[in-house]
Amino acid sequence: MINANQFIEEQVNAIKQTVGAGKVLCALSGGVDSAVTALLTHRAVGDRLLCMFIDSGLMRKDEPEEVAATFGRHFGIPLRVVPAADKFLEALRGVTEPEEKRIIIGNLFIRVFEEEAVKLGEFEYLAQGTIYPDIIESGNNGKLVKTHHNVGGLPENLKFKLVEPLRTLYKHEVRIVGRALGLPEHVVNRQPFPGPGLGIRVIGEVTAEKLAILKEADAVFREEIEKNGLSVWQYFAVLTGIKTVGVAAGERTYNYTIALRAVDSTDAMTASWVRLPWTVLAAAAEKIARIPGVGRVVYDITAKPPATIEWE
Repeated sequence: MINANQFIEEQVNAIKQTVGAGKVLCALSGGVDSAVTALLTHRAVGDRLLCMFIDSGLMRKDEPEEVAATFGRHFGIPLRVVPAADKFLEALRGVTEPEEKRIIIGNLFIRVFEEEAVKLGEFEYLAQGTIYPDIIESGNNGKLVKTHHNVGGLPENLKFKLVEPLRTLYKHEVRIVGRALGLPEHVVNRQPFPGPGLGIRVIGEVTAEKLAILKEADAVFREEIEKNGLSVWQYFAVLTGIKTVGVAAGERTYNYTIALRAVDSTDAMTASWVRLPWTVLAAAAEKIARIPGVGRVVYDITAKPPATIEWE
């Protein structure tokens, strides 16, 4: 079991030693990893920290607004929200290969941070919520599973020096530290969300149309899980690259298949699929099937391994 107070003291001192009198940008996503990173860094450098949330257009429905509201209400640390959805869609145009998408998204995040840093003044350091599973899966042990945007997706000519206080921790340990720092429980327990966002939950090319469909489907599924009070580690929808034939009002349709996924895990290195109540799955599927552009809904019952938690 991690000694949270000892870890906090060690990391605050390490950040002070690394940064010195420098200024730090913190890449904020709204999740527990980046929130804990922000609070550790703030304890170390105070008002020389600025948090930045890049609205890539790849977040879940209403999430950019929720992140801004939650962060401003609870943390008292300056936050800059940067709209960049058009840049990300343009960069992803025509790209279908998952690893290429991850690398493009990771590179573009950094480039946007660099552009904003130029406008704001001299920021030498970038703090980000990299955790140990990100490093392992990105191939730092010689075995690539998938590139995490904050590890293998970083450009080679990175202009920032990185501050990554959580890189030795697993997700459950980050949550322990978050509680010790006084984070609200809804932030501590926020389900994991991949750095590339919905960019890797749209299978194949990412378009505005596909993102709109997926955001609605994902919101429906999350609402059904939450209103039934189910305790699930991670749950989400995927817009697959498959279109299937259906029927509506007596006529043929040819629309997208949505896959639903719910898993339980401790450290994200392994995961088991969740036996959700059929009533919950049926209610979610019925509502999702009414979303324009959706023709079929399926449920993923694959563990990790052999699958990964995300589809891409």
